[in-house]
Amino acid sequence: MDKGLHFVFCVIGTMLFLRESSQTGEKNDPKMLAASKSGFGIDSRGPGESLPTLTVTTILEDPYVMVRSGELEGYCIDLLKALAAMLHFSYRVKVVGDGQYGAISPSGNWTGMVGEILRREADIAVAPLTVTSAREEVVSFTTPFLQTGIGILLRKDTVSQEMSFFHFLAPFSKETWTGLLFAYLLTCFCLFLVARLSPCEWNEPKNEENHFTFLNSLWFGAGALALQGVTPRPKALSVRVIAAVWWLFTIALLAAYIANFSALLSSTSEQLPIQTFEDLVKQRKLEFGTLDGSSTFYFFKNSKNPIHQMIYEYMDKRRDHVLVRTYQEAVQRVMESNYAFIGESISQDLAAARHCNLIRAPEVIGARGFGIATTQASPWTKPLSIAVLKLRESGDLDYLRNKWWESSCLHRSRDRWSPLQPQALGGLFLTLAVGLALGVIAAVVELSNKSRHAAGHAKKSCCSVFTEEMCARLRIKENTRQSQETSGRANT
Repeated sequence: MDKGLHFVFCVIGTMLFLRESSQTGEKNDPKMLAASKSGFGIDSRGPGESLPTLTVTTILEDPYVMVRSGELEGYCIDLLKALAAMLHFSYRVKVVGDGQYGAISPSGNWTGMVGEILRREADIAVAPLTVTSAREEVVSFTTPFLQTGIGILLRKDTVSQEMSFFHFLAPFSKETWTGLLFAYLLTCFCLFLVARLSPCEWNEPKNEENHFTFLNSLWFGAGALALQGVTPRPKALSVRVIAAVWWLFTIALLAAYIANFSALLSSTSEQLPIQTFEDLVKQRKLEFGTLDGSSTFYFFKNSKNPIHQMIYEYMDKRRDHVLVRTYQEAVQRVMESNYAFIGESISQDLAAARHCNLIRAPEVIGARGFGIATTQASPWTKPLSIAVLKLRESGDLDYLRNKWWESSCLHRSRDRWSPLQPQALGGLFLTLAVGLALGVIAAVVELSNKSRHAAGHAKKSCCSVFTEEMCARLRIKENTRQSQETSGRANT
């Protein structure tokens, strides 16, 4: 019995000793001490205890970090202020010494902001630092605070599309031009026909001369297209109806042509011949490059896409000439020479907003994001990620995006221009058709009224008189020749 009690007491004593040792180990664990000093979880700091101070490395790049009036400001500085307010820490910002983002040097060491994080010269990096697999292997990244990709920055006048010799025909499609030609010929034929049928335009076919010949009708229609009044002038109501409808048609047509031609001229600079990276490789007018040692350069290096490989080989062979060291140098080179810059699309959108003679090509590849870099297993990584998500959900990140990417240019619509199709002028063609039909009906009514009166005086049937009148008006050339020959013989 005594041995059993002694064994129980030994077990209880051992368990108490192990528990005490475990608690002591947790208190002495460096990670736990760092977390407690950082102030996450339960705030155990006293009222006089100062906030933890982080050393933040960044890079000067507009609009992320800029020096104005001796102070740093920009998107990343505003983001850092918001994070510090949410997580209760103070910070000291330093600009990266070598001016690089972070890449592996030939010696195997990391340069730029990533290198400073690895050497413990900085605690975090708040900058437009792209999250890549190579960087993720040596440092940790938070949730991206900006989404971007790889685009092409161009100068508008270096890539403006050359106009063809018949560029003036471009506002309308081929189908529209065909429809306009048919409408013109049909209208002129209706003018010619109605002018011959209407007795108000041509009362005595045997004695009078009708000025609305087919050639004169063509000239009348062409004059309306030029907004000019030409002879012969219509007298009959039926001819005037057709003339008025044709004038209305031509005015609306010219307004549509002028508006579409103006849109075509204004959008010529936006219809870039370089739409994709394949177009960039095929052309020979522009040189192209990217930031030396950037993630964009290594994206093309590691890509298996043949087009991307051609871009990498081009830049690698001419790296001393086409690669640039800073983003500002890249923008300046695009503005001053025949150079296309390959880089982050979001930064290129800013350049296009600040410099109105620059434009970004439509294609964007390699979707990626900018994240905050920390040391691996840092207690700050998860809280920073959560804080970034909260800022996104509250709309603060969108506010900062609109604040620092505000454009100073008057942007036109980026909708791609297209020729005007016949469907857009369908109502106009229908109005013209109705007007032509009304003109023909009015001419027939006018001729019927005259035939009725003539039939009453000659005591003939109205149909026979109507037929005779119509035949006489449609065969006027033969009658004129016969009358001229008869008069000539009589005179002789």
